[in-house]
Amino acid sequence: MSTARSATRDTVAAARLVVVKVGSSSLTTAAGGLDPARLHALVDAVAARRAAGSQVVLVSSGAIAAGILPLGITRRPRDLATQQAAASVGQIVLGHAYVASFGRYGLQVGQVLLTADDVVRRAHYRNAQRTLSRLLALGVVPVVNENDTVATEEIRFGDNDRLAALVAHLIGADALILLSDVDGLYDGDPRLGAARRIDEVADESDVEGVEAGATGASGLGTGGMASKLAAARLASAAGVPVLLAAAADAQQALHRADVGTAFATSGRRLTSRRFWLGYAADASGVLTLDDGAVTAVVDRRRSLLAAGITATKGEFQAGDVVELADTTGKVMARGITNFDAAELATMIGHSTHNLPANRRREVVHADDLVPLHRH
Repeated sequence: MSTARSATRDTVAAARLVVVKVGSSSLTTAAGGLDPARLHALVDAVAARRAAGSQVVLVSSGAIAAGILPLGITRRPRDLATQQAAASVGQIVLGHAYVASFGRYGLQVGQVLLTADDVVRRAHYRNAQRTLSRLLALGVVPVVNENDTVATEEIRFGDNDRLAALVAHLIGADALILLSDVDGLYDGDPRLGAARRIDEVADESDVEGVEAGATGASGLGTGGMASKLAAARLASAAGVPVLLAAAADAQQALHRADVGTAFATSGRRLTSRRFWLGYAADASGVLTLDDGAVTAVVDRRRSLLAAGITATKGEFQAGDVVELADTTGKVMARGITNFDAAELATMIGHSTHNLPANRRREVVHADDLVPLHRH
């Protein structure tokens, strides 16, 4: 079903650099294994977008699901070792399928496997950025997936929706298209009836009260509507418009963008470094701020001083990323601390001029601070 035009949909349709994410359930059969017809249909849509002049990065799930059938497993494995084994087999199956399908259009494919470690570590983040940019410059279609064969529970993205949002900003994409087995965002579970599809999300008020499911219907993927909503919020908050649509509508989604749910940008485009700091890097601790400090940091974009800190949590070192929370525990910003936890414990609540000379500086400088919410 087509929807009315909007500025966001026009932006997605005209985007010169697009990240397209597709989930496992949109590429595989219910029993496991790739569905060639579905995969070819997706590739047809991506190739058409390429022919229209856009560059496309494809973030594709499906490695574990593709490995289930060759291994004779009856359902998606739950233990990490078997998941990794299935991914090891399935990644080759999936890669070969993409090479053959894109080959119908004379397009080369490059596989990029990432772990969360490649995004949270600044040097790795920049390396992934350079690799993807070079592949695009060479006319290759990068196919990105989480490196399930080596990722542990501690360093997993959790789902490829978040990975797609991070990749979209990492490469400076003009739009992110999330393809799923659901044709948009609903205010309830559409399988239960009486749910209304939300065509446009202009701000947070449009999704208040939305109950997004945590898992997919097929059981073959790790995502679900909750992860897609979180990814859309992440990308749109960082200045990347998002379209959430059904994989079956890929041609329309990638061409006219007149299907599904469109998410308008809710924040300014961040620099690569500030996005990494705000959304990608791991936080090593939490600093609790009083109301005055929250106002200064979030609303006035000022540096954080020791006088505004009421408590600290975690064993962090100078140079680590920390979260800045209000008195209720809500994280309002993230930044790089200039002091380790032991030093800061002796400084809490003290005015700068009352501190020793070697500590009379900002705890977190404004240039190293990214507000996440309005106060």
